[in-house]
Amino acid sequence: MSSSSAAWIGSILFLVYISASVIALYEPSSPVLQLSPSNFKKVLNANGIILVEFFAPWCGHCKSLTPTWEKAATALKGVATIAALDADAHKALAQEYGIKGFPTIKLFVPGKPPVDYQGARDVKAITDFALQQVKALVNGRLNGKTSSGGSSKKKEPSASEELNSKNFDDLVTKSKDLWIVEFFAPWCGHCKKLAPEWKKASISLKGKVKLGHVDCDSDKSLMSRFNVQGFPTILVFGSDKSNPVPYEGARVAAAIESFALEQLETNVSPPEVVELTGQEVLEEKCGSAAICFVSFLPDILDSKAEGRNKYLQQLLSVAESYKRSPYSYVWAAAGKQPDLEKQVGVGGYGYPAMVALNLRKGAYAPLRSAFQLDQIKEFVKEAASGGKGNLPLETTPTIVKAEPWDGKDGQILEEDEFSLEELMGGDDTADKDEL
Repeated sequence: MSSSSAAWIGSILFLVYISASVIALYEPSSPVLQLSPSNFKKVLNANGIILVEFFAPWCGHCKSLTPTWEKAATALKGVATIAALDADAHKALAQEYGIKGFPTIKLFVPGKPPVDYQGARDVKAITDFALQQVKALVNGRLNGKTSSGGSSKKKEPSASEELNSKNFDDLVTKSKDLWIVEFFAPWCGHCKKLAPEWKKASISLKGKVKLGHVDCDSDKSLMSRFNVQGFPTILVFGSDKSNPVPYEGARVAAAIESFALEQLETNVSPPEVVELTGQEVLEEKCGSAAICFVSFLPDILDSKAEGRNKYLQQLLSVAESYKRSPYSYVWAAAGKQPDLEKQVGVGGYGYPAMVALNLRKGAYAPLRSAFQLDQIKEFVKEAASGGKGNLPLETTPTIVKAEPWDGKDGQILEEDEFSLEELMGGDDTADKDEL
């Protein structure tokens, strides 16, 4: 055998060895459920909590995650499913779920669009997260929801908004919301195929992302305005409404939902911490919020502007951490809202203080730990998962109309000085006149 032939065979054997070594991230005996196009949908329809790692065999971070993922699978056996999909081998399936990097971990909950897992990649964080999802699923079922994520009532109508040249600007371009709009024609076969997926996505995303549709046969002006040249065309109207971008992902509900939620993260409004200066603020910020976190800050004479701004910065940091959650954050200075303080038991143990308020349920829960960033974040986390020690409100609190803080230090009002002689002056004069 010539030396060149031997070298060629050696190279082939080396490549075969390398290929075999990189593919086997998970052995057949691994506790991690290995997915493929043949079993993927079946696993997702099992009506349980599923965490799926989309990996590539050559990815270094994926290799590092493998032992952790297997330990999580062992710990959660019989409780939640820990699975993995070789996204390099099954590119079409990975593309369907918008996978752009490795490893990507997605949570699948029955009846809901998949969401990315953003937590730490250690066993405790992963298992804690999975257990929280299991608890939420069980609570949902106890509250009357079916395993498919809906209720036993009749099917919901599509939540996609019918758009035309008359309402488009008012609903879409002037809105701060994220909109995803389908431009279609009734005779288009691909549009008909997309219709049930679009409806399903619109229902799942209701209250999070706005979906709309434009019949281009009936309204050609919008078709021309946005240079629509084929059907269906899906455009994404984010923060810059004048420059929509095309959606180029798979035309199935799961992919549309996953893409929409990813876009929502980048399109989310900056967090706010609003001063409670009137009843309208309470209604606007707390009336529709899932949880309204109300902080009671020390009097400006006690904290000065510097101290108050530090507290507000803490609250902004918390709001930033949970900006994708339907929470609101308001604050009031000590003693400025007496009825609210009385109803939630604030004031007797000092300031600053915080309560988690749910006006719709007429309940609240107080922060019982220190008013510090880590403790507040933990309090928000607990409140999101159901809270502890919720207490009933007597009634909707009455909020006093107040001038907003001007950002300055408080000023002590100085009383006019007077002498005892001036105070008694009138009597002295009267006595002298009598003499």
